[in-house]
Amino acid sequence: MNKFTLTSASILLVTLTSFSAYALDSKAVAAVNGKTISQEQYQQHLKQLAAQNTQGKQAPVNRQMVLDELINREILVQEAKKLKLDKNKNVIAQLELLKNNLLIQALIARSPVAKPVTDQEVKDLYDKQVANANPHEYKARHILVKDEDAAKKIIEKLNNGASFEETAKADSIGPSGKDGGDIGWFSEARMAPEFFAAASKMIKGTHSQTPVKTEFGYHVIKLEDSRTRELPKFEDIKDQIRPVIQNQRLQKYVLDLRSKAKIEVK
Repeated sequence: MNKFTLTSASILLVTLTSFSAYALDSKAVAAVNGKTISQEQYQQHLKQLAAQNTQGKQAPVNRQMVLDELINREILVQEAKKLKLDKNKNVIAQLELLKNNLLIQALIARSPVAKPVTDQEVKDLYDKQVANANPHEYKARHILVKDEDAAKKIIEKLNNGASFEETAKADSIGPSGKDGGDIGWFSEARMAPEFFAAASKMIKGTHSQTPVKTEFGYHVIKLEDSRTRELPKFEDIKDQIRPVIQNQRLQKYVLDLRSKAKIEVK
């Protein structure tokens, strides 16, 4: 009798298990508290895992591990909803932000921005940058003051034999004053245009005889050295140029959309 009862219970358990599995939707891979996890969700999760794989190698899929993770996520989501966290204002705001970010990504993926950058485009931009690049660099010191009269007085003092370095330490309001006005080597790209233009016309070892005005104030410059730098070769920087072109495309795309939009700002 006991043996019969145990056997009957085993059959009943198998029957219930089979019935539960049969009851799942044909497109579902699992269910948590009646909420199904679809095959599509499973496949999407696999894609995300593949995208996170920085090594680029296809690792064998552990189906049970993926399923367990999806089940655990669903359990956590259900618990969060039970606590009404989906009604929380901060959570709603973050979800809206995430949704907008995904929409923007989807839009860009379908826009001209996503078009592959050709080798010719890369070469054309390189040639243009090289043609416009100034290969000259200068090494200088400067004394920065607020007004032109103060700069003229400093020039007069220097002409009478005062040390440029000591005068910079005493009178310059710039951050390099404490270092005797030393600003090291600089190219056209990292210097105020007026300052670079003045330095490029000076003779090594001399200081400027007229104040140089920039957005920062008035400068007295001492040119210490100059050199011609070698421009980077195309093969060395071509991979850095592609994202520059894509960024230029993105800026143009956004500007085109802005030109068609009605924008009101308070």
